[in-house]
Amino acid sequence: MVSLKKNAEFQRVYHTGASRGNRVLVMYIAPNDLPVSRLGVSVSKKVGNSVVRHRIKRLVKECFRLNEAAISPGYDIVVIARAGAKGIGYQEMSEAFFKNVRAHGIGTVKVTE
Repeated sequence: MVSLKKNAEFQRVYHTGASRGNRVLVMYIAPNDLPVSRLGVSVSKKVGNSVVRHRIKRLVKECFRLNEAAISPGYDIVVIARAGAKGIGYQEMSEAFFKNVRAHGIGTVKVTE
């Protein structure tokens, strides 16, 4: 899995990408002209303390990692967690994540367990 790390990479996706969201996550995507898709995760302090925020990041990264082959390559994806993400499990997180993936039309994904 390749990650977005620099603020400039996140800003490029925010300004040039398209967004879709639900009660748990907001997802921005933008083409990146690379042979892989890259993922960046942002969780505000409004969502919870550092333990909660890190758990949400781990869940989102795991959803991406387990299904990376089913997501179309060549996109930068930024996921922003909403307060609804606090306290949910992997299954609910993966459903929210892949609902956004399908809404963007960048992959056909089966939810893994």
